[in-house]
Amino acid sequence: MSVEFDYFGDPRFGKLLDLVLQLSTEVHVTRQRERVLEALLVRHGVIGAGEVDGFAAGDDEQVVLDRERDQLLARLMRILTEQGPAEHPLRDQWEAALHGKTG
Repeated sequence: MSVEFDYFGDPRFGKLLDLVLQLSTEVHVTRQRERVLEALLVRHGVIGAGEVDGFAAGDDEQVVLDRERDQLLARLMRILTEQGPAEHPLRDQWEAALHGKTG
């Protein structure tokens, strides 16, 4: 069995770094795929070049975009500000998600 390097003196920090690196990789892959999809849409004449960057949401669309942004920020702030044991952050939300509950 190999021994893992412990650069931080606490294996939880190493796991956190692993998580951040994995999420960064996922964001990179998602961005690349979005760029490819946009390029293909432009290439096939579905949208014009620069149309995505120049997108102006309608009122109903903006409501959805704002709500999704606010929900993401609320989840992130909850993680940063929650009190309780670090061993099980957001346990209530995790268990609710497992049981198909919302709220």
